[in-house]
Amino acid sequence: MKKKHSELYGFHKLWAPWRMKYIEEIGVDTKGNCIFCDKPHENDDEKNYIVHRSSTCYSILNVYPYNNGHIMIVPYEHTTELAYLDSETRLDLMSMTILSMEVIKKVMRPDGFNVGVNFGRVAGAGIDDHLHIHLVPRWNGDTNFMPVIGCTKVISESLEDTYKKLRNGIKNINKEE
Repeated sequence: MKKKHSELYGFHKLWAPWRMKYIEEIGVDTKGNCIFCDKPHENDDEKNYIVHRSSTCYSILNVYPYNNGHIMIVPYEHTTELAYLDSETRLDLMSMTILSMEVIKKVMRPDGFNVGVNFGRVAGAGIDDHLHIHLVPRWNGDTNFMPVIGCTKVISESLEDTYKKLRNGIKNINKEE
């Protein structure tokens, strides 16, 4: 009896089609604007989901969250490296992360957290030119960081949507011939 691919290699598929919008929009801003620089200057914290501000940093909800309550802590200073921040800002960045964890603990009661920074696009940073810390609340039984720990591949688009794209692509190629 022939074994399935997942039986041979230990990988499974999880469909997450809502992630495709995020993937397609990475790096779309052709004006060279930075969302992490622009949002605080708009002075509309509710519209921009800015949860809290301090003198050097702010916390903002991730509009493409990995979990409910996924917050990012962002320095106002546009930089790519922790080492480039002054000591006051580095301390405030960590203090804001701790404060955000405490608030989420009280309001959402998670069982744990993932806290992380992705330095560079290859490391997973969707916005790689402005340092930010991810704070992701976790609950027993929710999804985990799939490929590394769970041997599961996240499929970011439904088969139906992929089919439509490919089907339309084939029609366009046929029209060109």
